[in-house]
Amino acid sequence: MPVIKSAIKKVRQDKVKTARNLARKNKLKSLLKKARKNPSAKTLSAVFSTLDKAAKVKLIHRNKAARLKSQLSKLMVSK
Repeated sequence: MPVIKSAIKKVRQDKVKTARNLARKNKLKSLLKKARKNPSAKTLSAVFSTLDKAAKVKLIHRNKAARLKSQLSKLMVSK
């Protein structure tokens, strides 16, 4: 356990950030599954928005977000 005041605060902050990132990642994964299973304009819009937000906060790399968006768009075109 940290003793220094700033280190104690950092542990608290890390706990909150970890929980927030985990929630975002789980939401993203579930939306991706829904979009792959049933690609519609509404689901794709929700996934694109979530992907952009995840890339913005550096949860995923921006190129990965672009790649996933491209793959999902291709699914929509093929249907």
